Amino acid sequence: MIIDFHTHTFPENLAGRAITKLAQSARALNYLDGTAGALRASMREAGVDYSLLLPVVTRPGQQEDINRIAAETNARGKETGLLSFGGIHPENEDYRQILRNLSENGVKGIKIHPVFQQVPIDDIRYQRIIACASENDMIVITHAGYDIGFPGEDQSSVARIARMLDIVKPEKFVLAHMGGWECWEEVEEWIAGRNVWLDTAFSLLPVEPAPGTVRSPEEDPPLSRERFLRIVRRMGADRILFGTDSPWSGQRETLAAIRESGLSRTEQDAVLGENAAGLLGMR
Repeated sequence: MIIDFHTHTFPENLAGRAITKLAQSARALNYLDGTAGALRASMREAGVDYSLLLPVVTRPGQQEDINRIAAETNARGKETGLLSFGGIHPENEDYRQILRNLSENGVKGIKIHPVFQQVPIDDIRYQRIIACASENDMIVITHAGYDIGFPGEDQSSVARIARMLDIVKPEKFVLAHMGGWECWEEVEEWIAGRNVWLDTAFSLLPVEPAPGTVRSPEEDPPLSRERFLRIVRRMGADRILFGTDSPWSGQRETLAAIRESGLSRTEQDAVLGENAAGLLGMR
């Protein structure tokens, strides 16, 4: 079973505008148009069995529709191959009830994005949400490291993540982008060996420029094969999750990068699906 642990879609009436805006701000090519139909077609082409959608709540109150849609998506998951986490904003004062409702509706986890939500991950508001998620046996996945669309903003820096981990000690915590996008030296120093999982999203492939933008090959280089293998071996292959950040990376292309990374077949099987299946309670 192959599970992409990190994907995004948008409602069809919003996808075009959202993708265009994000692609231009990041100067990064989108591989898909951001719709669920395009993602399912990509899954069929690449041989991906399930894709996990990670919605981001950008303002308090937005979580109501997002979390309702997440529960509806999961109810059709075996048919569509699409699963979804819920969302929450650090300013949601009723975070305990939101998380309890998600858990009772079978939503396995939440996505947080300190850069988009403009709150540092070691802030007490995130600490409370992450601790409460652990109390409800829920997974939390966070954007980690810098963000290509917000240069230099450190709300998800590896140092802040490490500080939060020391305080909260969450049970099921996933760091996107191999622990910290463009901060992989710090990941080796501060994160490797901790009780967390890392996903491979938007880390293993060069960033392709969006139409009408310029990007040099030296700008935002991908994680090197050597460092990728070092991090995997220090974490343990059982702590790595295949993720693409689709539509911002290709599923077929990212699968090929992992197949060619130097991981053993046993390690590949763990990364590409076994670890995610265990974390999501699918086996």
